[in-house]
Amino acid sequence: MLERYELEAFLTLAEELHFGRTAERTHVSTARVSQTIRSLERRVGAPLFNRTSRRVELTPIGHRLYEDLKPAREMIVAGFERAVRSGRGISDTLHVGFVGAAGGQLLSGAAELLHARQPGCEVLVREVQLVDAVPLLLGGEVEVLLTCFPTERDDLHTGPALVTEARMLAVPSGHPFANRRSVSVEDLAGVTVLRTPDDLPGSQPSRQPPAEQPIESSPAAGSFQEALTLVGAGRGVLPIGAHIRRYYMRPDVAYVLLEDAPPVHWRLMWRVDGATARVRAFAAAAHDLVSSAA
Repeated sequence: MLERYELEAFLTLAEELHFGRTAERTHVSTARVSQTIRSLERRVGAPLFNRTSRRVELTPIGHRLYEDLKPAREMIVAGFERAVRSGRGISDTLHVGFVGAAGGQLLSGAAELLHARQPGCEVLVREVQLVDAVPLLLGGEVEVLLTCFPTERDDLHTGPALVTEARMLAVPSGHPFANRRSVSVEDLAGVTVLRTPDDLPGSQPSRQPPAEQPIESSPAAGSFQEALTLVGAGRGVLPIGAHIRRYYMRPDVAYVLLEDAPPVHWRLMWRVDGATARVRAFAAAAHDLVSSAA
């Protein structure tokens, strides 16, 4: 049976190759380290270290023992650290949120890449509603959010654009716009433009027609699906990102290019005080994933 102090003495000496530094790291005397190693060598039946007045080095048997024992110590340390983190309420799971189907695909790919780089880090990807996105982020239930709306909050950090897409206009399938290849912002004069919660980009065209013909704005819809339902019912039109026409095909809604509106930029957002190494590693994985696909 190998005692814990024997394990630490051997592994530490194998790393330091110096009895004095080993004694300092294990908080015992140099004589105690030497005595422990000699005891181990007697039990093994062969030297584990070659010692001279100038150097200490592992023998082949000692090197093999070190390679066998090192992973076991790492597993013990990692297991204890996980227990400590759990006891303090610190999760090993990174919680990331997205709005819209395309965002889920991107985050899932980034999660797989991060797990390949850091097998001990699990990523939980969840969909959030527009109205809940920022509150969940600020409340800590979501640590990273893929979003298309800007923020000027000092407590939130927004990363560089990962994906950029054209801005489209969702219109009722029977609307005159539905038969056109594109419309301009000026064409929206006098047209009711629906809004999603918090006026997210895509819910307003960012440019306004001349002041004498303002865009008519409606109350905000409670969710994106609700907004599309209102569009289909002829209650108004809705500016959206181009990916919507692929993931939200509806017989009562047509999608037309909004030609002179600025594009939609998708970015990762996280709390300034939550910029952990794990969050930064996930952001790097998402950036690398997008770059490799470009």
